[in-house]
Amino acid sequence: MIDVERVRADTPGCSHVVHLNNAGAALSPRPVLEAVIGHLEREATIGGYEAADEAASRVEHTYDALARLIGAEPDEIAVAENATRAWGMAFYAVALGPGDRVLTGRSEYVSNVIALLQVAERTGARIDVVDDDQHGQIDIDALRARVDDDVKLIALTHVPSTSGLVNPAAEVGRIARDAGALFLLDAGQSVGQLRVDVDELSCDILAAPGRKFLRGPRGTGFSYTRSSVIERLEPPLLDGHAARWTAPDRYEVRGDARRFESWESSRAAKIGLGVAVDYALDLGIEAIEARVSGLAARLRTELATIPGVAVHDRGERLCGIVTFSVGSQPAAEVSRRLREQAINTSVAWHEHTLLAGPDRPAGDLVRASVHYYNTDDELGALCEAVRTLGS
Repeated sequence: MIDVERVRADTPGCSHVVHLNNAGAALSPRPVLEAVIGHLEREATIGGYEAADEAASRVEHTYDALARLIGAEPDEIAVAENATRAWGMAFYAVALGPGDRVLTGRSEYVSNVIALLQVAERTGARIDVVDDDQHGQIDIDALRARVDDDVKLIALTHVPSTSGLVNPAAEVGRIARDAGALFLLDAGQSVGQLRVDVDELSCDILAAPGRKFLRGPRGTGFSYTRSSVIERLEPPLLDGHAARWTAPDRYEVRGDARRFESWESSRAAKIGLGVAVDYALDLGIEAIEARVSGLAARLRTELATIPGVAVHDRGERLCGIVTFSVGSQPAAEVSRRLREQAINTSVAWHEHTLLAGPDRPAGDLVRASVHYYNTDDELGALCEAVRTLGS
């Protein structure tokens, strides 16, 4: 069980807002704030390089913590400025050419789809979209039927940013492994709210941010690359951190996942990310998942009782993201009016779901995303505000 009063006392923002935009950026706990601010103060006091040397063990601890979080080894972890860059550095390193195929789903994150399209245009590889099943998640049987020797990569978003479903990533991973294809998993909305284990998921590459359900600083993200595939992936960008200059006309790419990093980064943010991971691990990922899923289920149930409100989440398994509409009111306007009442939500934009099947509503949706520090009273405040807006 999570001590909700304690974690709310640790979270300054809880005294100011009802924060239901955790899928955008969660409220950081005080230990994360203190770690980030403390390192920035050391940089201002003794110098940036000197503060980095002083805090070297704390920076290294972040790799250990991230590895523990997802069941990996520290040398399989790279830290980046966000999940999209972490995902992209690995994806653009996959060797694709004419005739190669990439399989993906209908719930893919907008930035990932743009990258897929760009690489297909550059290389002649083909992007094939696998249909959803009757529950709205990727159809495992359809995926299995589409796999052949030309499939080099399966790219999947574990939890889409535009709905509450959880894709069956472990089943997808087993199909990819059996086919000898790489499996790239975007875990941007799942890490921090769900238990994620890279071996159980059979993923070769995974990317996630710090700012969402991990409650870390903005400007942080990370990737995991399985040690057995690292040497097959040469990053699209290299510097003196990712590679070593061995002779006037030669270089050697480093052998671990940090080949996907660049030398310059915010040490304060990296330290803060490690503290955020420690905080989650101390609470227990299973306890976090149970509370988040329970809160979201109660919110869906309550919203569905409000006249004019429709809840739109589909999937056999649901998570802490709840999407809904209020009559014909524009989602952005609903979210704006809620923010005026100190209730933070977001918008699931229709333009980010152009691959979605016909069962998804045509317009934008309001997105409320809960975390373990939210309370039933806060969910009630949201529902009462929505009821007033719809009347």
